[in-house]
Amino acid sequence: MIIGVDGNEANVIEKVGVSVYTLEMLAYFQRHSSQDIQFIVYLRDKPTADLPHETPFYTYEIVRGTHLWRDILFPFHLFRNPKIDILFCPAHYSPRFCPVPMIVTIHDTSYLYFKDEFLKRDLYKLTSWSEKAIKNAAKVITVSESTKKDVIKNYHVPSSKIKVIHNGFNTDKIAKDNTTSTYSLPKGPYLLYVGTIQPRKNIKTLITAFKSFHKKNPEYKLILVGKMGWLFGSIFEYVLKEKLEDVVIFTGYVSNSQLAALYKKAACFVFPSLYEGFGIPILEAMNYKCPVISSNASSLPEVGGDAALYFDPKDPIDLEKKIELVISDAALRKSLEAKGLKRVELFSWDKSAQLTLDTIIAAFDPE
Repeated sequence: MIIGVDGNEANVIEKVGVSVYTLEMLAYFQRHSSQDIQFIVYLRDKPTADLPHETPFYTYEIVRGTHLWRDILFPFHLFRNPKIDILFCPAHYSPRFCPVPMIVTIHDTSYLYFKDEFLKRDLYKLTSWSEKAIKNAAKVITVSESTKKDVIKNYHVPSSKIKVIHNGFNTDKIAKDNTTSTYSLPKGPYLLYVGTIQPRKNIKTLITAFKSFHKKNPEYKLILVGKMGWLFGSIFEYVLKEKLEDVVIFTGYVSNSQLAALYKKAACFVFPSLYEGFGIPILEAMNYKCPVISSNASSLPEVGGDAALYFDPKDPIDLEKKIELVISDAALRKSLEAKGLKRVELFSWDKSAQLTLDTIIAAFDPE
């Protein structure tokens, strides 16, 4: 059996989100390739140095081109060079036409609920291309039950067509980062948020709750870690309006080692997002024994389980109460830390990739 994989999402310099997911899948496939199960990974350009090395049973095939790659160039190549038995597309998009069955992974459907937060071109691609990929796929993989429900609701797909396979988590990823930096940890206690700075992440609610909390606990700061996303300016303006610019700190991007240090010293991690397909930062925080307070929206309770405190994402008063509870109750903090470490153990990239491979094989040979 020869499995084709669209590896382009992993073939980038800075890997986040679906790029990390695709790389983890490729790494596992390479390690488990054999005479019986071989892989051809299709790329637009030559593979970056951190992609898995080729083996006799794991190879790269470059199909060059930029415009209309998935609609014309890639499908034409597959028809002209019939080598594979099935194609795995790990990130929403698949070729318009394909001579073999296809499997596609859908990571979330935020583009259907928060349209204003996407560039028009990206929104069109996510909306139109995802719909075609879901319709044409022999099997759809989603990274959470929450995303599965969204796919069924919005695309009218039968439940039997969808397989839920949770993302994995690499517990030693941050430890392996040897990046050096002059970044200094905040002096004094702080609350921590990690994620893109954009409205969907519900950061204004966190800032509102923190403002009230800070009046009673003036020694605390709020550290917001992450790249600036679409419409981030309104969040900056809100901080200035509330006169919190000295205690609400935007760090921008930080290295993995810096992030580890921030998690380890934070009083708690707060994740107020209105929608997530999965929610990796929750597991990151738990991995570093940082108590987690999360919104109860979308997939987040599915990821955090009983190892986090949950709040109504539209209620800053509820969030403030949960922050006060974690800060004031040492026994609760220890309980959350212990539960968090056990929770992280449930999520493994090897497990995720093996279930994905099993799903691909089953779709090729249902018997």
